[in-house]
Amino acid sequence: MASGPSLAGRYIAVPETRALDILCEMLEKRGATALRCPMVRVRDAEDETAILGWIQRLIDDPFEDLIIYTGEGLGRLQEFAERAGLESAFISAIAACRVITRGPKPVRVLRLMGLEPDIRAAAPTTDGLVDTLQGLDMKGRRVGLQLYPAPKVQPLLDLLGSNECTVDHVTPYRYVPTQDAKEVSILAQSLADGEADLIAFTSMAQVNYLYEAAKAQGVGDLLQQGLRRTPVAVVGPVAETALRERGIDPAISADEPFAMKALVRAIEAQVLGAD
Repeated sequence: MASGPSLAGRYIAVPETRALDILCEMLEKRGATALRCPMVRVRDAEDETAILGWIQRLIDDPFEDLIIYTGEGLGRLQEFAERAGLESAFISAIAACRVITRGPKPVRVLRLMGLEPDIRAAAPTTDGLVDTLQGLDMKGRRVGLQLYPAPKVQPLLDLLGSNECTVDHVTPYRYVPTQDAKEVSILAQSLADGEADLIAFTSMAQVNYLYEAAKAQGVGDLLQQGLRRTPVAVVGPVAETALRERGIDPAISADEPFAMKALVRAIEAQVLGAD
């Protein structure tokens, strides 16, 4: 059995977005060396008027159903409402809706508001939402829909359309690429040279932006080579699908609740099992 820190001596590449330091600190506390490569920053959507308009429509006449995709999105909507002096009315309006969540992260944000979802998707994916909604009477319902940047939600929109639902959607945040693109070239070379024991992804956005940045820097083939050589860890089925669509099969997949702690535990279990 291994002694000392569980990840001692491991070099783990982390192309994190929102919580780079948090994930790296979790790995470093376990003895790993984190190879940081920040990919994107998360920012509020640029059109504040549109966001506030959606919030006001929710307050004035709460939707029959409110479908929440991400905790990040729900939290930012709450911040928009707070800045506008509408937070209490915003939370009360959500409570008046039948709230449907895709995964565990919006559930945690709801609980901070003192609320619980009415329905959780069978799986934390668009397909999971569709499977869940197919078992409900959705005919002609008014639906509020919180989306995320570059969503893959057409099957959900098709289902809502076939049920003649009125859909009012909002995307309260955006991704802004980091400025120092040279770090992507360094990461691609490190992976291709076998310098990392593992690379860890926690979102589809990381996968997408890493590939886009590598292509822009002319190191797309080098990145693909590196990801095929280096074991990949991933949290959540959406990010896993984004990798598999590019021909990368993750060596480690975190189970629910699809959070960074789960990812770190899965990495530890794999490493300790191999020792």
